[in-house]
Amino acid sequence: MRNFSQLAMVVGLFACSHTVLAEAVRPNLIFICTDDQAPRAVRALGDERFITPHIDRLFHEGVTLRSSFVTTPVCSPSRATLMTSRYGSELGIHDWINPQQEKELGLDPTWPTWPKLLQAAGYQTGLFGKWHLGTADRFHPTEFGYQQFTGIREGGCPPKDPTIELLDGTIQKVDGFTVDIFTDAALDFIRTKHAEPFVVSLHYREPHAAWLPVRDEDWLPFQDLDPAIPNPDFPNLNVAEVKRRTKEYLASVKSIDRNVGRLLALLDELNIADNTIVVFTSDHGYNLGEHGTWYKGNAHYVLNQNPAKQWPQIPAGRRPNLWDTSLRVPTAIRWPAKLKAGSTCDRTVTNLDWFPTLLAFCGVPLPDDVKIHGRDFFPLLQGNSIAWNDDLFAEYDMHHGATTRMRCYRTPTWKLMQDFANPGRAELYDLKSDPHEMTNLIHSDSADVQAVRQQLEQKLAAAMQDLSTTKH
Repeated sequence: MRNFSQLAMVVGLFACSHTVLAEAVRPNLIFICTDDQAPRAVRALGDERFITPHIDRLFHEGVTLRSSFVTTPVCSPSRATLMTSRYGSELGIHDWINPQQEKELGLDPTWPTWPKLLQAAGYQTGLFGKWHLGTADRFHPTEFGYQQFTGIREGGCPPKDPTIELLDGTIQKVDGFTVDIFTDAALDFIRTKHAEPFVVSLHYREPHAAWLPVRDEDWLPFQDLDPAIPNPDFPNLNVAEVKRRTKEYLASVKSIDRNVGRLLALLDELNIADNTIVVFTSDHGYNLGEHGTWYKGNAHYVLNQNPAKQWPQIPAGRRPNLWDTSLRVPTAIRWPAKLKAGSTCDRTVTNLDWFPTLLAFCGVPLPDDVKIHGRDFFPLLQGNSIAWNDDLFAEYDMHHGATTRMRCYRTPTWKLMQDFANPGRAELYDLKSDPHEMTNLIHSDSADVQAVRQQLEQKLAAAMQDLSTTKH
């Protein structure tokens, strides 16, 4: 049974520790989470198609996490993992939540979350943007530690003139670009709360489709561009469609960057940048034509003609996957007071790890009876050598558009995926020689490859068994 006594314990814990915490200058925290950000969709990471000078500042002035992953490559389960440091399968959230068909599905508010613990420690907390963890009132963000919320409970809204929930709980259509509106709400919160330690979660809907319209200044650099694409010679690729979508995607990312610039300017104006932690990451990666596909773990082919249907529960136009392009996310953390500018962390971290790491940043202890899977990677950011396992277990039970039960075990050099809903569907990649996961070695005649496969199958089975026996 899950032990939820931690909420009562937290109150007592911080009654004792609040004085100690107050004596130190506690950092502020801004957690920027975009939606559908491809792993290299930032110029600082080497893709010169993108115009991201302000996001680049976070990478250049902070720590770049080069091996940052999520454990499920689709919105709702990934966001639930971010909040709780538990896998989506533990939380009953396996795929993105359809607000029309799944009105009673959401994140159980009795699960511990890091915003709850930071609020209990005296932080002022606000979420601005996308929630996508249930639309019913019992799943409201204010049930999870956020004192203020402006945004959307469901998974999407138009990029312009959205209908959103305002601070007073009313639902209203607001004129303007959604990316600007969510930023405006976050900036207003910071202006009014900056005298106290604050936590801002700024969850953009961008660069999720639909990408247009955007402001003219965000579109003009790309409107006449003939964009390079990663694999123009991919068999049967619809190159024209990939280029059209790429231009629109680039503009959407630029709209985020412009608003990150507004945010950083306010921190400078208020003279709080030095002790404000700014995290930039995403809810999952994205395919921009790689593998002949578009979207994330629930990818669609973007070909002139789809391959023939191979698996009974997967339509011909779909390509469910756990590729690195879907699981890896661009991630940087800037904290001038504590972290060395321009440094990197190459160890494998996941969205499970944000919970304990954010608490550690803020000097807030994890209650003994709060059970999580994540690990505190703060010491890694400081350049310290600590015991760390770089293996990754990932999962995705897709039930919108196809049916899968994909499980993945990844090491720095190999990856195995098995789909238990489609017997015989499995993938094995040698990441050292094939980092783009183009050659599936699952049926290789090599004895060495099959030995690796057997080892990974054992590790995958052990990870699944450990998860099934986790005490909630």
